[in-house]
Amino acid sequence: MSTEASKRITLKGTHGLHARPATTFVDTDKKFKTDIAILYDGQEVDGKSIISILTLGIGQSAKITIKATGKDAQKAVDDLVTLIKTSEAFD
Repeated sequence: MSTEASKRITLKGTHGLHARPATTFVDTDKKFKTDIAILYDGQEVDGKSIISILTLGIGQSAKITIKATGKDAQKAVDDLVTLIKTSEAFD
C-alpha cells in the first residue's frame, strides 16, 4: 500500500542547504524505499540526488517542503524533519 506524506519546515542553518547538509539528507533519504522530493520556490527535485538539491540554491532560513510517496512515507518525512532540526550538518 502506497501512502503520501509531506511537511513544510524552515531550515535552521546559517548557510542554507549546501553540500554538507545535502549529503547528510541524501544519505538518510536512501534508507527508505519511498520516493522523496524537496519542494522549494516552485521547483521540485529528487531528494536522493545531491546535484538536484544543490541546484535549488536553498539559502539561510529557507522554507522547504519534504514530500514522500511510498510504503514508509510518513516515517521518511518524520525522520528527515528530525534530521534537519537536530543534525549539526544543518547548523
